[in-house]
Amino acid sequence: MVIGSLTVTVHVPESHSLKEKRQVVQSLVARLRRTFNIAVAEVGDQDTWQLATIGIACVSGEARHADEMCQKVLRHLENEGEAQITRSRFELIHA
Repeated sequence: MVIGSLTVTVHVPESHSLKEKRQVVQSLVARLRRTFNIAVAEVGDQDTWQLATIGIACVSGEARHADEMCQKVLRHLENEGEAQITRSRFELIHA
């Protein structure tokens, strides 16, 4: 079993309050879950009104598949207009 772990920090420039940021982040998390069938959650920067840290996990039987899925998610986020990636960290965990 291989777990692809991706942590992404995004900047939400159009957000002027925590409420606005949460709406954008919740929508983004829901779309990622629906589109890629992966585990996604906001895992940090919850009290910062223009930043969010999102944790993403993909479980697979093959390292190549987990890597491909996480890279697809990262490309999708890069093309997303609502939030800009400021930092990302990818890791494969062999269990």
